[in-house]
Amino acid sequence: AKDYELRQYETAKWVSTVIRGETQKEAMRQGFWKLFHYIQGKNEKEMKIDMTVPVTCLVKSGCTDFKISFFVPFEHQDCPPQPTDSDVFIEERKAAALFVRSFGGFASPEKYAEEADALARTLRNRGQLFHEDFFYTAGYDSPFKLFNRHNEVWYFKK
Repeated sequence: AKDYELRQYETAKWVSTVIRGETQKEAMRQGFWKLFHYIQGKNEKEMKIDMTVPVTCLVKSGCTDFKISFFVPFEHQDCPPQPTDSDVFIEERKAAALFVRSFGGFASPEKYAEEADALARTLRNRGQLFHEDFFYTAGYDSPFKLFNRHNEVWYFKK
């Protein structure tokens, strides 16, 4: 469809942290730095790991817990180094079909929510079944990139 795509993601490992009781913007900031320290060597192997994209944030309706995640690079998928920060963990996300809406610019929590609402409306109008109680935000760019930015919102297909 012109306003969204359906993607199939394979099972993959992500390094994640949950930030509780903060605004989404503050949770993203705190979560990003916890995960950044992990890839900079705050792990059992003291190994530096390449930064990957996207950075995702799990947003649940009516919840102030946010799960921020970095994709574990392909070369570390089989055996990612274990985090030494007790707030950081490796998770395996099962293969899934995702409805994805892309947009540009600098994405705020409000903009992500607006795009997620637009995607949800479109999916409902087209009779698509999806998990409506949560969505993921996905950011692909450094904060220093000013132009041609790429952001996404994801809903899981039922």
